[in-house]
Amino acid sequence: MAEYELKHKRIHTLQIKETSSGKTLYVEFALLDRYIENLTDYELCLFERDTEHYLTIETKEVSTEESFTILSGQLVLDGYLDSFKANTFWDLYLRTHKEEHEDPKLVRIKANNEDIRLHSFFVSDYMFIPYRTKKGNVSFKIAAPEIFGRIEHVDLKENGELTFSGYSVVPPGITTANKTLVISSTETEEEVIIPLPSEDREDLRELFQNTALSFTESGFHGSVDLKELFQDGTNTYFKFFVEYTNVINGEEVKIRSHRLPFFPRNPETEFQSVFIQSNGRKLLARVKPTKKSRFLSIRVFQYNALKETVRKAKNFLVRVKRGRTVKRAYKLAFTFLGKLPAKKKQVVFESFLGKQFSCNPRAIYEYMLENHPEYDMYWSIDPRSAAVFEGKGLKTINRFSIPWLFKMARSKYWVSNSRLPIWIPKPSHTTYLQTWHGTPLKRLAADMDEVHMPGTNTAKYKKNFLLESSRWDYLISPNRYSSEIFARAFGFEKDMIESGYPRNDFLHNANNAETMNSLKERLELPLDKKMILYAPTWRDNEFYAKGKYKFNLKLELDKMQEELGDEYIVLLRMHYLIAENLDITPFAGFAYDVSHHTDISELYLISDLLITDYSSVFFDYANLGRPMIFYVYDIENYRDTLRGFYFDFEAQAPGPLVKTTEDVIRHIQHPDPASQTNFDAFYQKFCYLEDGEASKRVVEKVFKTK
Repeated sequence: MAEYELKHKRIHTLQIKETSSGKTLYVEFALLDRYIENLTDYELCLFERDTEHYLTIETKEVSTEESFTILSGQLVLDGYLDSFKANTFWDLYLRTHKEEHEDPKLVRIKANNEDIRLHSFFVSDYMFIPYRTKKGNVSFKIAAPEIFGRIEHVDLKENGELTFSGYSVVPPGITTANKTLVISSTETEEEVIIPLPSEDREDLRELFQNTALSFTESGFHGSVDLKELFQDGTNTYFKFFVEYTNVINGEEVKIRSHRLPFFPRNPETEFQSVFIQSNGRKLLARVKPTKKSRFLSIRVFQYNALKETVRKAKNFLVRVKRGRTVKRAYKLAFTFLGKLPAKKKQVVFESFLGKQFSCNPRAIYEYMLENHPEYDMYWSIDPRSAAVFEGKGLKTINRFSIPWLFKMARSKYWVSNSRLPIWIPKPSHTTYLQTWHGTPLKRLAADMDEVHMPGTNTAKYKKNFLLESSRWDYLISPNRYSSEIFARAFGFEKDMIESGYPRNDFLHNANNAETMNSLKERLELPLDKKMILYAPTWRDNEFYAKGKYKFNLKLELDKMQEELGDEYIVLLRMHYLIAENLDITPFAGFAYDVSHHTDISELYLISDLLITDYSSVFFDYANLGRPMIFYVYDIENYRDTLRGFYFDFEAQAPGPLVKTTEDVIRHIQHPDPASQTNFDAFYQKFCYLEDGEASKRVVEKVFKTK
């Protein structure tokens, strides 16, 4: 094994070896001598993430070097294969218990620079994969086979040529002949494809002898001219992937690696920069690994000394602002101001983290503006979404600004439809009205078995959610069904206001031709066509898509335009990450992208028909009594893998469930009365409280305005 500089609590060696007992995990790691009092106080443990299950690895001393003690542990993995279930994660900890009366302490073991993924082996149809986390810790996952690769050498020449070399290793069954390097840009969707000649990597074969992987054709090298990649007027970052083209069942299938990390054999070369002259311009090219994940990142931009100085200054101020010291000071100031007397007629509203003027907070605000103008009302906004609030006569305050701190700390009322940061202390004088933002179909918070979201895990997500919900004084519920779920999933034990949703007052009070035509004209939509609203949900696991967030619109617009274009248009209301990569230019005049229209209630009102899937939008749309079609092409996976449903959606949905565009068209052209039989029962269960006066009921309850 390669030697690495000894560091405290970092692995010195990690291997998975074939022994007489079976596949055995062997780990060596270093501890500072001054850290050790008694070796019996230490043991390695593998903790299954999101559960309390763990495996203990007996630990013993191997040797001492300089001021370090090398400890080792080994675990026969074959004896625990039943524990290593698909899609589970295991984290390596050092468990210490120095005092009998103290709870054991857990500290993570750090990875060295070796690619420990190459020790992977198969467990049934999955692989047991050691890996280095974003924070540099050692973890293991049981996951589908994947491509492992990294860049090991980069040389940036003064003429702009970038030479590189590294390796990519594939699981059995993937042909390695058609191998290419894919370079993608942050500025365009175009990708540069470079053929990669394969090389034998005997050095890897010697280091990783017991792996299931082959290193015969894993090596590669190549070069690219960065001047040719540069786009005029852009600050362009490039990302690197390896892609293999295979033929499966007669069809060409492309299999792409994760983004390639960068661990240079010579650490002195991991940061490189060079000025390039290109067509009379001075370009600066920079090579470095990203800060957390150590991906290879290449940046090419037209150099301007003043702009570069300003950029660095701004980045420095952002880091200072987000730092722990500033946050601690901000929290302290908030706590102090919160002890001052409350402004009893002051209210702060927020919708979807300050990004929208919409939903239940908007409905409550507009009702109070008309009926209780004595209240001083402010909107907490994300400054990046300031344009959304302009021209509406609103009093706005930027989230986390100094004025925001004063307003939030002194206000008698907070009204929000999503969670506020848990590090913001709620003053004792503040009444926090949580309106929430939908009737639950998919499992929520404490009811979720697994969380597939970036930047968190199941246990952390639930803990933070329940901590936040404990601060709510009131929670709005649209019906009895929701009240029961909210109380359990949110751990909510205070005052549930079962009133119907204030945001749906609009659907009852503005359901007239004059309002609908006015909205269509404002959105520049034709008045002589019927309108289909397509509003699918966001799928949690699409955060794991490689590279940019790309979305294949499953609804085939070409077929719909051909069959329905004379009578209908389609309004596409997509998640913003999808909308940013959606090109509907070929369907001009038929398909309209309304993803950035913040108030979806207005889109409900002008639509003659709704197509959705598992989005809670259909609970609100049902108030209009108009037809709905449920396009659920992936229902088995969504129901069983991603979130799970609270009720029998397939049996009780208030409209037909279809899996193809052809069936969508058929149900639009020839509605089946039998498919609407669920609607009356659905309406009585979920919409029975909606009558256009929910806002009034909420305001009278919370603000005591009777």
